[in-house]
Amino acid sequence: MPVFLDTEIKFLKGVGPKRAELLATELGIHTFSDLMFHFPFRYIDRSRFYSIAELNAASTYVQIRGVLKSFKTEGSKYKKRLKASFADNTGEIELVWFQGVNWALKNYHAGAEYVIFGKPTLFNRKLSIAHPEVEPIGKYLEGNKSSFLPHYHTTEKLKTSYLNSKALQNLTYGVFSHPDFTVPETLTPRLISEHKLMPLEKALRTLHFPENTKELQHAEYRIKFEELFYIQLNILRLKTGRTASFKGFIFDKVGTFFNNFYKHNLPFELTGAQKRVIKEIRRDTASGNQMNRLLQGDVG
Repeated sequence: MPVFLDTEIKFLKGVGPKRAELLATELGIHTFSDLMFHFPFRYIDRSRFYSIAELNAASTYVQIRGVLKSFKTEGSKYKKRLKASFADNTGEIELVWFQGVNWALKNYHAGAEYVIFGKPTLFNRKLSIAHPEVEPIGKYLEGNKSSFLPHYHTTEKLKTSYLNSKALQNLTYGVFSHPDFTVPETLTPRLISEHKLMPLEKALRTLHFPENTKELQHAEYRIKFEELFYIQLNILRLKTGRTASFKGFIFDKVGTFFNNFYKHNLPFELTGAQKRVIKEIRRDTASGNQMNRLLQGDVG
């Protein structure tokens, strides 16, 4: 593993010691490599924008483009919340923050154009989006153009430090865009060619920022193949070690009890498969190696 991917996560821009400690305790992310393998658990299609007039209580996650018109704070202390009016040319919708009120007031500005992403809900017969993802239109147009939005597992403790799914996406993008970023290939060229696998670096990038469904499926297949491949290798390693370390009893001849039963007492003729299995077992018992065999058959 290159030194770059072994770098402690606290040295990634936007993290620092406090956030690094949270990422380690909450998600087990200690290094850049850990972040690379913290995959999204789902993706949301952001290939289209919705108008506010299209939204209703049955809408799932939506993306809308418009202007923040005004802000209003309500309540005090622990019950303090921020409401904002967001509008496009078809209507208005309310945005609500129950946490991070001061941060939102400092970073979002009335009259500016933003892209909003979130799930509309109906409360008191009025549609609103709680804790939406908000991005200035300029930053949105300059950023990642993937139509699939990755969603990452996070926790309440992380969210209070503004490490939500969007923040994890930005941190991951920061690793991929670093000039020193590189991922060594872990499978041989022959395996990759024979099984038509995607290179590991491309697979990781695609899993976080897929361009389309087909590419995403190829990336998922690559990671699953590698995981199962190394599981099989480990099983073979254990089997080889066991065979070399432990010797079985050698039965150098078949006894008369078995021969008499086989020749004179079986009330039916064995099938070809049954005869083959008996020969294989006989070969195992004469080899001096431990036999590890599951014998399965139908009872009828």
